[in-house]
Amino acid sequence: MERYGAGQIVVAEYDPLWPAMFEQERVRLVNVLGPMVLVIEHVGSTAVPGLAAKPIIDLLVGVESLAAARSRAIEPLVALGYAYLPEYASWLPDELFFRKGVPWTHHVHIMEPSGPRWRNRLLFRDYLRAHPEAAQAYATLKRNLAAVLKDDIAAYRGAKDDFVAEVMARAREDSGLDR
Repeated sequence: MERYGAGQIVVAEYDPLWPAMFEQERVRLVNVLGPMVLVIEHVGSTAVPGLAAKPIIDLLVGVESLAAARSRAIEPLVALGYAYLPEYASWLPDELFFRKGVPWTHHVHIMEPSGPRWRNRLLFRDYLRAHPEAAQAYATLKRNLAAVLKDDIAAYRGAKDDFVAEVMARAREDSGLDR
């Protein structure tokens, strides 16, 4: 079992400071990664106004080449306080994944914007932003899972899969991607 690094999983009420925390970290990342950064997006539940979430800011960093980022981004991010987690490549393919803080405060997901996982992260975020009823259902699911699964973060992630797949199907339909 993979344990949650902060102890028991906590799903907090939406914090209106989350967008500012994203922006502060976005600036830090641009400063240390420089021109390799094409774009940085705020994703995950903290990017959806009003949505309860684990209080971790997820930053999606777009780069032209994941191979180049692998050789040039790890050292500067470690110097910024991030831990690189290469073992996550098995369930986060085509991505470099980093965590910061104890308890965790930020996740950085480095990938190429041309990949389907990039598009899916934004599609999911944007659907929840546009559909408060889906965001509320997601918050309820996350709270219930956190109460039952305690600190088993792998089970928590996996237990959300069906909900995420259902939302993604609706999001693709709404956006015309399934035509």
